[in-house]
Amino acid sequence: MIDFDTAAARLPLVAILRGVRPDKVVAIGEALVEAGFVLIEVPLNSPQPFDSISRLAAHLGDHALIGAGTVLDSRAAQDAVDAGARLLLAPNFVPEMVATARANRVASMPGVATATEAFAALGAGADALKLFPARELGAGTIAAWRAVLPASAWIFAVGGVDETGFAAFTKAGASGFGLGSSLYRAGDDAATVSARAVATVAAWQELGQ
Repeated sequence: MIDFDTAAARLPLVAILRGVRPDKVVAIGEALVEAGFVLIEVPLNSPQPFDSISRLAAHLGDHALIGAGTVLDSRAAQDAVDAGARLLLAPNFVPEMVATARANRVASMPGVATATEAFAALGAGADALKLFPARELGAGTIAAWRAVLPASAWIFAVGGVDETGFAAFTKAGASGFGLGSSLYRAGDDAATVSARAVATVAAWQELGQ
């Protein structure tokens, strides 16, 4: 089973499937994995999210790290882990979520918007940081953080950033990206997601990453 560091080193792009339905999720997940994605997130404000996570974990857990997003408390974190999630993500930093991830030996990526939150999240044991909302905070935020955060810290830019922002954010020090509507919109079929995924991976590879 792939771990977070291995997956992120292979392709540090998180596919965010907000709004995906359980009966469609496996085909979409297969399309993402075929394109090269190894980090797939089902936000918990999607329809029957734990069912989707369970299906992805069962069918693709050997090939990708399946995550749960919008994990806002310890109860949701535990439910996500029980469903098969190996990565917990949130738009904010909740210490209890990170603690639950650590207790279950899964990875966590809380959202942070300030240096104070970033240091607190790392101090709590977070495996990666999610700069959110990245478009509004800008690449300069990461550049400033890089001067003071541990060099080994994973920082993902998430929120309003698509492949057109890869170069600027990577130059500033971003380790990777979370991709939502630029990759998947509720109701999209696997063929549509496949085409976007292939183009997104190609854009990342063009940076020489």
